[in-house]
Amino acid sequence: MARTGLLKLFIGKPVHPVGDDGRMALSDHLRELRARVLKGAFVLLAAFVVALFFFDPIFAIVNEPYQQARESLGHDRTIATTSGVAGGFLLYLKLCGLAAVIGTSPFWLYQIWAFVLPGLHSNEKRWTILFAIIAGPLFIGGIALGYLTLPKGLEILIGFTQADLTNLVEFNDYLSFFTRTLLVFGIAFEIPVFVVLLNMAGVVKGKALGASRPWIIVGSFVFAAIATPSGDPFTMTFMAVPMVVLFFISEVIARLNDRRRAGRTINAGLSPDEASPL
Repeated sequence: MARTGLLKLFIGKPVHPVGDDGRMALSDHLRELRARVLKGAFVLLAAFVVALFFFDPIFAIVNEPYQQARESLGHDRTIATTSGVAGGFLLYLKLCGLAAVIGTSPFWLYQIWAFVLPGLHSNEKRWTILFAIIAGPLFIGGIALGYLTLPKGLEILIGFTQADLTNLVEFNDYLSFFTRTLLVFGIAFEIPVFVVLLNMAGVVKGKALGASRPWIIVGSFVFAAIATPSGDPFTMTFMAVPMVVLFFISEVIARLNDRRRAGRTINAGLSPDEASPL
């Protein structure tokens, strides 16, 4: 009996089915949310345990951008850790946790979409499944772009160190900078996906996106300037330009969806022999 209850807790299957209007009881929403969180936590924990066995390759990947910047600036810059006795152990936990979050991103992003799906119509669910498939690669693609631009950003920032000084970079500070940069790039690439989902829900119209296009472009560069930890023009541009391109794509998708929705509304209630106004 206890095992059955634990299984229901993990699955989180709604007690009452979703109605024709797409509504679900609040208790079922909370039950499903709990199940999605538990599934995501379980997969994250499993990925974290696996990452513990690959700490050395993960450390090499994280350390590589700094080493590239160091080689470009000269060999008078070094990196160290001052975390104390438990510093090495904490480093294991932080790096493996970061690898687990990035590696399982397609799964926990899907859990977010799966939680939203019951509130959508059947024809909209097909589109959201497609977006759920795209969201994971977009997030990883943003992280990959952030990783590629990181050495240049580090080179610009560390390059401000005076020639008579030695820049002793604390590794935990570098790791925090590394993590923020990658996650900001990954999240930035997800914003257009959320824009399309808002259009599917009827909150944002494609025409409104087109009217706000100049402000969206300016806002993308402002967001990139604020969000990137380095704040250099190189990293900012590499984040803002793909964001603008993705916004244009989301605007096109939103306009096509609005046109399809308008056509469906005009033709609603017509008999098969009745001519459409179009």
